[in-house]
Amino acid sequence: MRKKLGPREKSVMVVALAALCYGCQSNEASQRPESAWPAIVCFGDSLTAGYGLQPEDSYPAILQNELTGSGYRYRVVNLGESGNTTADGLRRLPEALAAKPAIVVLEFGANDALRGLPVPAMEANLERMVEAFQTAGARVLLGGMMWPAGVDMAAVPRFNAVYPQLARKYKAPLIPFFLAGVYGDPAFVQADGLHPNAPGAQQVATLVREYLQPMLQR
Repeated sequence: MRKKLGPREKSVMVVALAALCYGCQSNEASQRPESAWPAIVCFGDSLTAGYGLQPEDSYPAILQNELTGSGYRYRVVNLGESGNTTADGLRRLPEALAAKPAIVVLEFGANDALRGLPVPAMEANLERMVEAFQTAGARVLLGGMMWPAGVDMAAVPRFNAVYPQLARKYKAPLIPFFLAGVYGDPAFVQADGLHPNAPGAQQVATLVREYLQPMLQR
């Protein structure tokens, strides 16, 4: 005759079964091939593409190594293209959506500023991209830019306000300045004074990781 379990024994059994199921699920997740890992799409211009760097020195490549080394199962997809404006980003939006991102690190605007393009158009392009990603179910981490010194200073307040306004409107986390600690420091930029060198890309990856961390799941 089987002994009936008391409340304490039943509770212990439930906890043990739950732990066993969780362990199976965790093991199953860790065994999934990399192609099945959720995608973090880094979508931007030359700052994302890694202009002037070896592919492994771009910030998305560094970010991939750091996340994998910390036990996170994400594919970091580099969809940066040098010279892109926000209008180019909008044109390439289907490519980014096709990657089925779980998270998007959205970094555009520097080339709009350097070319003196209208700020309202830039804002509208960014807005359409954020809306499209969120509608597709992706979470957006917005990489903020600042108007470069010496370029049509009258546009500075409007340009610099775009990113915080979009972050508030769409409840998206914001990196206030994507090149914080890099731009203007000869130790971290290439000879053109604009693009991160390899140590600079490491700094960018560290900054992105800091803001990305709360969005990650194991």
